[in-house]
Amino acid sequence: MRYLLAGILCTLGSVSLAQNEGDSRDNTPKYSNEFMNIGVSARSFALGFTGVSFIDDVTAGYWNPAGLNRMANTHELALMHSSYFGGLANYDYVGFATSVDEESKIAISIIRFAVDDIPDTRFLVDVNGSINYDNIEFFSSADYGFLVSYARKLPFLGGLDAGGNLKIIHRTVGNFSKAWGFGFDFGAQKQINQWKLGLVARDMLGTFNAWSHNSAEVEEIYALTGNDVPVNSVEITLPRLIIGGSRNFKITEQFGAMASVDLDMTFDGKRNTLIRTSLLSIDPKAGVEFDYKKLAFLRFGVNQFQKIKDFDGSTSWTFQPNLGVGVNIKELTIDYALTDIGDLAPGLFSHVFSIKVDFNVEK
Repeated sequence: MRYLLAGILCTLGSVSLAQNEGDSRDNTPKYSNEFMNIGVSARSFALGFTGVSFIDDVTAGYWNPAGLNRMANTHELALMHSSYFGGLANYDYVGFATSVDEESKIAISIIRFAVDDIPDTRFLVDVNGSINYDNIEFFSSADYGFLVSYARKLPFLGGLDAGGNLKIIHRTVGNFSKAWGFGFDFGAQKQINQWKLGLVARDMLGTFNAWSHNSAEVEEIYALTGNDVPVNSVEITLPRLIIGGSRNFKITEQFGAMASVDLDMTFDGKRNTLIRTSLLSIDPKAGVEFDYKKLAFLRFGVNQFQKIKDFDGSTSWTFQPNLGVGVNIKELTIDYALTDIGDLAPGLFSHVFSIKVDFNVEK
């Protein structure tokens, strides 16, 4: 695990340096394809958006494809929905995983983050100077992520679980702009005594997004407002590395607990995170889960530590608290999470619901 981590760090570092030196910074924005970093599963949301070390079900296709190897069922299906900004934006996920054989698993995940029914008022005023509401049309700004995951046990590496994702990105802004992109993720998990360790390298070689713009649609209004007409371009999503650890605890015969910590590392300069340097920024996340007979769950988490400037010029630290509950009824698991409790972070709170269905439970 130590040598694997060192190798991935070297790869991520070399890719980031090569892109920063060889391309304009305009092609490598800090927050490219950020919708792919929101997360899936209300369980992980409640646990402070952690998951790379302990996820062992269909949602591992997103969090860490290596976790698919620990899936206890032959087939699993998961659904999730959450709303943001008072319901203006919707975030949805569906995933399916199945066993290939005793040594390997595959999964497909689909993510959609969108603002729908945006009014296009360019033609609100007709050629006669009159307001005509019938001329208003509506469009969506939608981001799609498609993940095809493959995981396999590697006995010759001491039982290491490894996995990878082929990632396809599609983004649309009505008829004005669209982009297609592709990239790769790599993940690994390993259990050492009572500790579960995991790492995942997202966008390991950089994810390339090719944007094409229908300039004719906006050329006139952009000229009137003094904005630059967009041109076709390539946007690169730089790599990030997430490492995590978790451990289960037995409280009594009926009650148990699990604690987890993730460190989300980016290599594109200083970000507004708890730990930040010119080389990398580290965003720590943590969560704890209490269970009763693995049937009912209560979860707490914390993440998104940020420094903000107040109106009087002073600065202070904020964080995002999360809580959630879950219930396991035979082959059905239902989870709920509420993020940003008490409005302690700049973002608005969100209600997150997810459902997981298991098929053909192995005995």
